[in-house]
Amino acid sequence: MARTSERSQRGGHSGVSIEDVAAAAGVSTATVSRAVRGLPRVSPATRQKILEVAGELGYVASSSASGLATGRTRTIGVLAPFVSRWFFSKAIEGADRELHARNYNLSLFNLGGHGSNRERLFSKTMVYKQIDALLVLCMALSHDELEHLQKIDIPLVVVGGHVEECSYIGIDDYAAASTAVRHLIDLGHRDIALLHGDDETDLNFDVPRVRILAFKDVMTAAGLPTRPEWDEWGDFTVHSGQEAFRRLWAKPGNKPTAIFCASDEMAMGVIFEASRLGVPVPEELSVVGIDNHDFADAVGLTTVGQRPDEQAELATKMLLDELDGEAGAVQSAVAPHELIIRRTTAPPPSQRPNP
Repeated sequence: MARTSERSQRGGHSGVSIEDVAAAAGVSTATVSRAVRGLPRVSPATRQKILEVAGELGYVASSSASGLATGRTRTIGVLAPFVSRWFFSKAIEGADRELHARNYNLSLFNLGGHGSNRERLFSKTMVYKQIDALLVLCMALSHDELEHLQKIDIPLVVVGGHVEECSYIGIDDYAAASTAVRHLIDLGHRDIALLHGDDETDLNFDVPRVRILAFKDVMTAAGLPTRPEWDEWGDFTVHSGQEAFRRLWAKPGNKPTAIFCASDEMAMGVIFEASRLGVPVPEELSVVGIDNHDFADAVGLTTVGQRPDEQAELATKMLLDELDGEAGAVQSAVAPHELIIRRTTAPPPSQRPNP
């Protein structure tokens, strides 16, 4: 007697599950999933056998997919912890650009910060939606989440940071942060503060950690101290940059002549708050960020630029190529970054010529 399951209910038949089809055909549930959705890496003979067994048992893959000749939804899922922040909105824009060009749809899964709904999302939503592939933005995935995605066997790639067990696309965060700090040192700065990311959301924690490590390594290599009292944190937002600068400038003792910020949004917060407190940038304080945010040029921010839209566009192309049968299309890649010098950095006051 075939058992009823969430999957069988999702599939539109009250008595037959994907597990039943797999058992009857002598294959894994992942192979059944791929076969009924027309995905690659299933031999024609195996696919035919599975479809015959599914037909005999009355199993339907999903109500949305059953009407398609290929069994696909032509929909790619994009999983993001936020949609309002610059990196994520630009990445979604890039993914949608490639999807539109190839007549695919985008299904957005927005966690809205803390991932309180992650368990529901991974256990039900992605199965119900029957997406053909998944693009993950700046998030670490737990072992259970990865295991779930492997069970439904869809192509997967992460954009914006290194994630174990997954292909990923992003800049070399260590090199990018090192470039920013060396720029300040080359200008003559010795008293440099750090504003790093310390996010309590579902952002990939590897990125903040690597940027902190790069700052400390470059400072140590230059024979410069990293002062604990000049180590501040934020959550990659403008507001957190403002708060961090207020905390830093309220402390007694000497003040830094430069601040390395782990994101442009935090750097802009520093600049805005410095202006409010009467601290001229760059005359008294140099500020550098990472990203090349859309507003960075208007603010005059020196930064290490990256293109999250191009990263996501490339990742999406890989996913679609994999779906089209190009084996090995999804693979890790390092995206370019570049130092963009604008007007928020200059030599420290002690090294400027007298007017």
